[in-house]
Amino acid sequence: MRKIIHIDMDSFFASVEQRDFPEHRGKPLVVGYRGPRSVVAAASYEARKFGVYSAMPMSIALRKCPQLIVVPHRFGVYKDVSDKIRSIFQEYTDLVEPLSLDEAFLDVTEVKKGPPSASLIAMEIKKEIRKQTNLTASAGVSYNKFLAKIASDMDKPDGFYLIKPEDAESFLEELDVGLFFGVGEKTKQKMHRMSIFKGSDLKSLPLSDLVKHFGKAGSYFYNAVRGIDDRPVISHREPKSVSAERTFETDLTDLVEVKDKLTDIVDIMWRRCNAKEKTGKTLTLKLRFADFSTITRSTTSPKAYTKTAIEAAMQKLLPVQDIQEQGIRLLGVTISNFRDEKQPYTKQLKIDFF
Repeated sequence: MRKIIHIDMDSFFASVEQRDFPEHRGKPLVVGYRGPRSVVAAASYEARKFGVYSAMPMSIALRKCPQLIVVPHRFGVYKDVSDKIRSIFQEYTDLVEPLSLDEAFLDVTEVKKGPPSASLIAMEIKKEIRKQTNLTASAGVSYNKFLAKIASDMDKPDGFYLIKPEDAESFLEELDVGLFFGVGEKTKQKMHRMSIFKGSDLKSLPLSDLVKHFGKAGSYFYNAVRGIDDRPVISHREPKSVSAERTFETDLTDLVEVKDKLTDIVDIMWRRCNAKEKTGKTLTLKLRFADFSTITRSTTSPKAYTKTAIEAAMQKLLPVQDIQEQGIRLLGVTISNFRDEKQPYTKQLKIDFF
């Protein structure tokens, strides 16, 4: 029986801002900016009382809470804090799987230090995070990743929740399907139309019906509601793609401007490729039009792309007429299908001229 912990920082970006700027403490605050296309990156718990949440359009957030404090991102600071938290995890186990800057799975079946109890280890980690960062985290503990992640959301903020093996199925049967990891708003609405409201409703359906209505996710739901999740905690995951995208303040219809923006985005993506020492054979262009419809176009080369080749290929993928007629609000580029690791990696040299 494995012992899995899921640690989730409480309103991480917003909490860092309130920690570093005492004048913002106890007040409704969001991280983002006030532009017409901006969305809330993180909301403090004070802001959530007004119905303001992450990923909400900033315009709606400001209507819900006119006194809302809006502060810009400080990703460098968040990354430094995240690295410190991750170093705390590493003191207990090498099996740490980060999901983002503010959450991670830990397999503490065998630990480097501390008590043999996963619950006691989780409490120690929470205490150490508060001591070193002056921030709070919530922890969920169970015997698999699915249950541990659900548990970490049950008692926020600064929470702790344990789902024992013998309690798992009864817990899941009573759980609202909207709280199942992997069930988004559209899936929840579809389930409700099928009279699936709780785990017990989900559990009553045969595997064939779930696969019919939800595709591959049907198999996942079938196992999840029975407390089955054999996924290991993976301490290092190789990226399968590198991407960059930008949302624009106003819709773009001028083709010259679109091409200039696309060149800038390719440049950002290429720098990320260099940092990861990756280059690939498949390119994907993503466009979101003014009406929010989104399309992707891809092309594959027999050999790994250079930056110059990427720029040329992306320009050819642009749907010129659609852009001029509809206007676009978002551009994104992705490179994938990475070269064989046995191939030598060629990185552009920087030459200093005196």
